[in-house]
Amino acid sequence: MASVLRKLDAAEARAAIPVLADMIVDAVANGASVNFLAGLTQADAAAFWQGQMDGIEAGGRVLVVAELDGRIVGTVVVTHAPQPNAPHRAEIGKMLVHSSARRRGFGRQLLAAAEAVAREAGKTLLHLDTQTGSAGEALYRATGWTEMGVMPDHALTPDRRLAATTFFYKAI
Repeated sequence: MASVLRKLDAAEARAAIPVLADMIVDAVANGASVNFLAGLTQADAAAFWQGQMDGIEAGGRVLVVAELDGRIVGTVVVTHAPQPNAPHRAEIGKMLVHSSARRRGFGRQLLAAAEAVAREAGKTLLHLDTQTGSAGEALYRATGWTEMGVMPDHALTPDRRLAATTFFYKAI
């Protein structure tokens, strides 16, 4: 099985919206707290990605995907801080690995690729958040991210339970 990580340009990202939407629907269906609730439709997930396209086109967002045999199985988005006093900072989001491709190192590879994208753009500080106790939290700890703190009852899980969120940063 051949795998590759690559940045999608705006046209590629637009063409991939149905697959990107599937990624979020799969994540939510498998309990991931990624801003959506159970019952997420393909159309609503596609609308989310559609809303990301202006940022990708303008260069304020970078979408990196992991592909396995030509099929997208993972995503990560690097969003450059838009504030004039934060040209050194970016946020990591939509770190997703399809349930069919988990436990193969894609999460670690996507995170490393996101860090490289940020470094290439001159960023020196990254931040992200994840559900406390999640696989994502374990990944971020294992890859050198520093916990800033935990906010109790920060977000609902897909099944609508309040859950804590752990916030992380990493100097790169």
